[in-house]
Amino acid sequence: MTKPGDVLPAEPTDSSLLRRLRHGNQDAATQLYLRYADRLRILARAECSPDLARRVDVDDIVQSVFSSFFRGVGQGYYEVPHGDELWKLFLVIALNKIRAKGAYHRAAKRDIRLTAGGEFLDDWSPSSHDGGETAYTFLKMVIDEALTDMAAPQQQMIRLRIEGHEVAAIAALTKRSKRTVERVLQDFRNRLGDILKQDDGPEYRPTPEAGEPSPE
Repeated sequence: MTKPGDVLPAEPTDSSLLRRLRHGNQDAATQLYLRYADRLRILARAECSPDLARRVDVDDIVQSVFSSFFRGVGQGYYEVPHGDELWKLFLVIALNKIRAKGAYHRAAKRDIRLTAGGEFLDDWSPSSHDGGETAYTFLKMVIDEALTDMAAPQQQMIRLRIEGHEVAAIAALTKRSKRTVERVLQDFRNRLGDILKQDDGPEYRPTPEAGEPSPE
């Protein structure tokens, strides 16, 4: 318990924490995380477009930033002058992560449109289209998002179709008419198309220049 007049120990500088981290001090890693994680969350929320924010978790970006940072420290990268902060470095790493994720999602949208047309729900796999794994992964995310507010029987119809079942088989399995199944499938195709058309503008809005770090 501190008493009046006691001098509280000074917070360690980023430079000292980085030096200790290089020697394997895990407490230094924890202190850096606690010092910058909240600031990175605020940055990620501000820099992600609404479309990207619906698909990317802010905490995933923060974890990815620290993963790259700790890996870089282990490889001997990064220096911080005594009395200076690591924030500029974290800032640039985070913005690069956000920009890369935005580019990934935009590329996936283009791949889906160019290679699958309006019928991608009926025949889509990583190996069956030129879009490849990137577009396939993104399409799965879009489908999951579009299914969230649909009734369970409709979700079942969609998932059966994705698995390759014909309309007649889906109708039998769900105890619905073929006409109902076809209507649900077509409505879902339209919904996916609308989602893929949303927010085609840039996903990344640059902030004032913060300097470039050593390679990640």
